[in-house]
Amino acid sequence: MTKLSEVKSLRDIIYYGAAAFDAASLYYGHGTDNALDEAAYLAFFALKEAPDFSDEKLDTCLSAENIEEVNALFQKRIESRKPAGYLTHEAWFAGLNFYINDNVLVPRSPIAELIEEQFQPWVNPEKVKNILDLCTGSGCIAIACAYAFPDAAVDAADISGTALEVAKINQKKHHLENRLNIIESDLFSNLQGRKYDLIVSNPPYVDAEDMANLPDEYRHEPELGLTAGETGLDLVIPMLRDAKDHLNNDGVLVVEVGNSEHALAERFPNVPFMWLSFEYGGEGVFMLDARDVDKYHDDFAAAAK
Repeated sequence: MTKLSEVKSLRDIIYYGAAAFDAASLYYGHGTDNALDEAAYLAFFALKEAPDFSDEKLDTCLSAENIEEVNALFQKRIESRKPAGYLTHEAWFAGLNFYINDNVLVPRSPIAELIEEQFQPWVNPEKVKNILDLCTGSGCIAIACAYAFPDAAVDAADISGTALEVAKINQKKHHLENRLNIIESDLFSNLQGRKYDLIVSNPPYVDAEDMANLPDEYRHEPELGLTAGETGLDLVIPMLRDAKDHLNNDGVLVVEVGNSEHALAERFPNVPFMWLSFEYGGEGVFMLDARDVDKYHDDFAAAAK
């Protein structure tokens, strides 16, 4: 491994950081999936530079002060085991930049890919006028939907007041005060009478076994945003039960349940969940249209008791 005293260029410090991260056995999954990308992101951030991987940029000579600044951030990542986003207070989602802190999960849902495609072919974008992001956290899904559907009104709901403070920061950051409505609500409890053409949710869905085995990086995230009971379905089932009252006739429900996909499919073997695939990775996201939400409402209601 290159010694810190031997580091001269931006390229050198990135390789130095990647080697240090590997030696420390860090865990990734909050925006990057490997040591090299993590080191590159943190190096560019520390230097207040936009990522540029041209040879000319990577061969830039660094001052001793630059090297110290970058290495200080590397050491914070190693010693704290915090996700990089909590150190930089930023995250990227659907090509957009968001403020984050440890009151919200670090944005990483594959739903971003669906948003960028306007949920086509399952949704006619011209008919989407009202959107709900349920369990919004930082507001990233709601805000990305506002960009993707510029003629739609968007509600962003969450039970956590501290999470919604972050969502409000992002609402202001993206100048959406007039189009994005932020609501404190335990699932649909404070959304009476509101109906939507599109409901999107990335709720807590981590089951008890997975919670017990989470890497250190995930333990810095709010437990309220992760844990969902023994099978990971404690929020999804009541969401399915109540969605009937909040979807317009041609509405669509899109929900991420991650590793709880199999538990959900086993719980409702007759429900025709459409499990979506992703070009850039990800799984455990289903879609149901309003007709099926209505058709199987009694099954959802019975399971929610």
